[in-house]
Amino acid sequence: MTKLGLIAGNGRFPFLLLDAARAHGTEVVVAAIKEEADLEMNARAQDDPGVRVYWLSLGELSRLIDTFHNEGVSQAVMAGQVKHKQIFSSIRPDWRLAKLLLNLRTRNTDMLLGAVARVLGDEGIELIPSTAYLEPLLAQPGVLTARAPSEQEQRDIEYGRQVARSIAAFDLGQTVVIAAQACVAIEAMEGTDATIERAGAIMRSLGNSDPNPESAFHPTEHRAPGTPTLDRSLTVVKVAKPKQDMRFDVPVIGIGTIRTMRAAGGTCLALEAHRTLLFDRDAVRAEADAADIAVIAFENA
Repeated sequence: MTKLGLIAGNGRFPFLLLDAARAHGTEVVVAAIKEEADLEMNARAQDDPGVRVYWLSLGELSRLIDTFHNEGVSQAVMAGQVKHKQIFSSIRPDWRLAKLLLNLRTRNTDMLLGAVARVLGDEGIELIPSTAYLEPLLAQPGVLTARAPSEQEQRDIEYGRQVARSIAAFDLGQTVVIAAQACVAIEAMEGTDATIERAGAIMRSLGNSDPNPESAFHPTEHRAPGTPTLDRSLTVVKVAKPKQDMRFDVPVIGIGTIRTMRAAGGTCLALEAHRTLLFDRDAVRAEADAADIAVIAFENA
């Protein structure tokens, strides 16, 4: 029987991939990252003899390779987030990872995970796309909610796409938050949800939102003192990198994203079709419709 190695980070992604692989009759050897993965993974192994779980620290690259060799794994997949800030955390790398880090020109996601993929390949372990088994979950083009973006939100999307593509090209992040064609927040190490939360905090610091949501800017002579010039409604734009490696760091949207947007004052979410995984599609739509949040997937120009 085919065996798949699953390097599991946080979130639901590892569980969805695990379930899909098992549905195909594939045995799964899970290398669960101690600093990130959910302990629920142990329960999956207890309930299913086709799943084995090994807990490894983020710095244990040699042990990861030994585990896969001992289990006869020749193909592996990365699924689930590993926070970028972990690169600079107190985790102690083993000799193999330390050597890899010393040879990196920059410590961004593409450089680090690309180097790990090459090391695994040299050891006879092929890293395959993280969308393996989950192609049906890739977002398709079009409006995904009852409400389409307004004209103002559409303008924010167009501007946000330009900004997001620029930062993604430098592997800084994949998400930007826009209000009235002004960039409020850009994702760096903190992740998408934290970026949205930060944007919400910034806009709340400006005071009460403008009572006329159709017009974000108004002449100062018509505003009471202390009234903000910028409408507080937020549009979130998430893109893939220009040369997105589908083996890792694929954009992911789930119900948690919608809930974070709702709390932050977000009214529109735009994501890149064909290269963004959309988890719990029906639940996302229901949550977004309840919050009057428009969600749209756009084709890459």
